Amino acid sequence: MSMKIEVRQIQKKYRKKAVLKQASFAAESGMCVGILGSNGSGKSTLLSVLAGVQRPDGGEFLLDGTDLFQKRRQQAELIGYIPQGTPLLEELTAWDNLRLWYDKETLKRELSDGALAMLGIDDFIKIRVSKLSGGMKKRLAIGCAVAHSPRILLLDEPSAALDLVCKERLAAYFRRYKAEGGILILATHDTQELDLCDRWYILRDGFLVPYEYDGNVSRLADQLSR
Repeated sequence: MSMKIEVRQIQKKYRKKAVLKQASFAAESGMCVGILGSNGSGKSTLLSVLAGVQRPDGGEFLLDGTDLFQKRRQQAELIGYIPQGTPLLEELTAWDNLRLWYDKETLKRELSDGALAMLGIDDFIKIRVSKLSGGMKKRLAIGCAVAHSPRILLLDEPSAALDLVCKERLAAYFRRYKAEGGILILATHDTQELDLCDRWYILRDGFLVPYEYDGNVSRLADQLSR
C-alpha cells in the first residue's frame, strides 16, 4: 500500500538555541531521502524528533494527512529508528537481543529467509554482543528495529566506520526495503548511501535546503562547508 509523508516546519530549541527552525520535506513509498549537513547542524535531532524520542516545539509530521505527532502509538508502529549508537544489551548474544523483539518461530524464519538473513546476522547469532565488531552491531541493531515491519526507517549515519563488506550488505538491504515500498530517511555523508537516495537536502541554520547530488563530492563538500 502506497503512502506519502510530509514533514512540515519542524522546530526544536535547546534552551535558547534554535537547532531546527522550519525543517520541511516530503517523500513517498519506495523513496530514500538523504539528510546532509555539517557536524552539529541538527541531523540527529531531526531524526530523533521524527522517531518520537524528542518532542518538537512546532511543526507536523503527516502520513497521508494524519499528524503522527498527535498519534504516538501509530508513530511507534510505523517507524523503525536506528541512532548513531547501537542500543543493544552487550552482555547478551545476538540471538538473545533479537528474542526481545521477535517470537521464536518468526526469528527462525527471518534468519532463514528474511530481513535478518539479508543482513547476514546468522553469521554471528550465538556471539555475545560485547565481542561483535561495529559492523555486526549495526546490522543487529537494524535487525531489531525492523522486527515490527516498520514502513518508515530513520537511520543516523548507518554506515559510519564500517568496512566495504558491511556497507554493501546494508546497501543491498536498503535497496530491497525501498523496492518493497518502504521509505528511508538517512542522515549520511557516505557516498554509497547518497547514491541510494532519490532526494537530498542540506540542513543548514535550521532549514532543509533541497540539493541535487550528481556524484560530485567536491561540490557537495563545498556546499556543506558554507
